[in-house]
Amino acid sequence: MNLRLTIDGHPVDATLNDSATARDFAALLPLTLNLSDFHQTEKIADLPRRLSTSGAPDAAEAKPGDLAYYAPWGNLALFYRGSGSSDTGLIILGRVNGDTEHLATATKVTIEAAS
Repeated sequence: MNLRLTIDGHPVDATLNDSATARDFAALLPLTLNLSDFHQTEKIADLPRRLSTSGAPDAAEAKPGDLAYYAPWGNLALFYRGSGSSDTGLIILGRVNGDTEHLATATKVTIEAAS
């Protein structure tokens, strides 16, 4: 599924993978979320509810541009730097297809299905 992210007013395209968790995330759209920085690696935001993790891998290593769900906390993560390690409970939902330079300073994101 193709997405449109608007990061502090800057539009960026993204693509969700076909996992059950990504499909469950897509059912929440459109969303506008306030972002917080986490470890100068990612922006995180609380989701309105927890997502299904059925069939998800136990761990994943995030790369810059990854859109992910951190199951232990139930939040969304947008990575602007790699995590450098495999994180238990991290589920990759998709990838930002465009420029991620605005993520490091972002405070708000709107995520919607691309038309």
